[in-house]
Amino acid sequence: MTKYILAIDQGTTSSRALLFDLDGKPVAIKQEEFQQHFPADGWVEHDASEIWDTTLRSCRSVLAELNTTWKNIVSIGITNQRETSVVWDRQTGEPLYRAIVWQDRRTATLCNSLQDRHADEIQQKTGLLLDPYFSATKFKWLLENVPDARKKADAGQLAIGTIDTYLLWKLTNGKSYYTDITNASRTMLFNIKEQSWDIDLLKLFEIPQHILPEIKDCGADYGCTDKSILGGAIPISGVMGDQQAAAFGQCCFEEGEAKSTYGTGGFLLLNTGTNVVYSSNRLLSTIAYRLDGDTYYAIEGSIFMAGATIQWLRDKLQIIQNANESEGLARQVPEDLSVYLVPAFTGLGAPYWDPRARAALYGMTRDTGIPEIVTAGLMSIVYQTKELIDAISADGAKLSQLRVDGGLSANNFVIERLADLLNCKVHRPKITETTALGAAYVAGLQSGVFSSLDEIKGKWQKDVTFEPTKDETWRKTQYTGWKTAVRRTIS
Repeated sequence: MTKYILAIDQGTTSSRALLFDLDGKPVAIKQEEFQQHFPADGWVEHDASEIWDTTLRSCRSVLAELNTTWKNIVSIGITNQRETSVVWDRQTGEPLYRAIVWQDRRTATLCNSLQDRHADEIQQKTGLLLDPYFSATKFKWLLENVPDARKKADAGQLAIGTIDTYLLWKLTNGKSYYTDITNASRTMLFNIKEQSWDIDLLKLFEIPQHILPEIKDCGADYGCTDKSILGGAIPISGVMGDQQAAAFGQCCFEEGEAKSTYGTGGFLLLNTGTNVVYSSNRLLSTIAYRLDGDTYYAIEGSIFMAGATIQWLRDKLQIIQNANESEGLARQVPEDLSVYLVPAFTGLGAPYWDPRARAALYGMTRDTGIPEIVTAGLMSIVYQTKELIDAISADGAKLSQLRVDGGLSANNFVIERLADLLNCKVHRPKITETTALGAAYVAGLQSGVFSSLDEIKGKWQKDVTFEPTKDETWRKTQYTGWKTAVRRTIS
């Protein structure tokens, strides 16, 4: 009887379930999008109950697709949108408020008020910059603004955490209240050197430690699914934040190995080994993974809008019907395009960290049309990646190779231009579902399906290598135009 690993990939715009065979190959996938809520300028919310419903339906659907049951699932791995914060009632399991999404900027004023006195302390302890992006100020907002939240927290009736913790709670019917170290490292409450919740930061943000989940390794015993969920008790053996999971799926296990994932946002993660590398160029130091108590670190750059920019072109401007049209339109545009879209719809991420910046389109003429605007959207992803690579180089971290994944990595135009602008080879793997694959790998490693990281690394296969074709004049001209556009956009 065929056995599988079930990977739950809960993302910013959809919930997905994938079945991998015991060789690590995907054999089935189900996905459901869910609604995005924008109740005020810079606010982004999700209905946590809808996240759970779409996750559960995806899991049940993917089992039905292969006509298999819970008995054939060796273990479950979970990967999730990081930083997104949800609060729920311990007794009922019901959310008290919508989840506040990682893109949300409502706590920008609070962050600004703490900047002068606490930014350095926060970076040294957490590796992060003081920004609304991370969970700490979202937790604080929820406790202070949701009716009865603080009262329930004091009485021990409240649970609060990131999406991984919420899914674990729901999958186990309230028996498991955990988070993994990668998700904990994105809360701005976790000391990455001491590897524990930081007492001083909990006090600063007024978060009682007793309401936070217990922290585990990426591969660990996270409990079993309740029989009511998928029909039986399935071990949950791995949890990782989505970007760390993608790096794991790309087998970036050695110092200097890096991946860039293009989903809703764009995230470049470079393995720095067993040492924390602190950035002087406004990048993030974070946990890459921890297995059997051994911790590996990474340096990360975050782009808030990558695939979400193409989604905006599709859903709001309605100038394309689906993302696949974008590549064909970009092929129609001259290579020296001087139209620039700076997608600061929810502020700018690394290396600017400007929560008040807003999107702008520059350089339009009477000849500018749909192909030029779509191409500017695609190129914005390329330019922002170049900024991250420049910052990493300035910090002294050496990039040995770049691997790409995520939905937009299938767009050959984007990856061609990425190789051109970076002036280096860019590798795309045969399996681009690397986020879910990373969750499957870590769960399989914990449950004994895979024997070692070396075995997993041997499974990575290259699909294609993109090599640069443009000259230095093109690179300089295009990138200078981008930097000028960003300078005009910064708040």
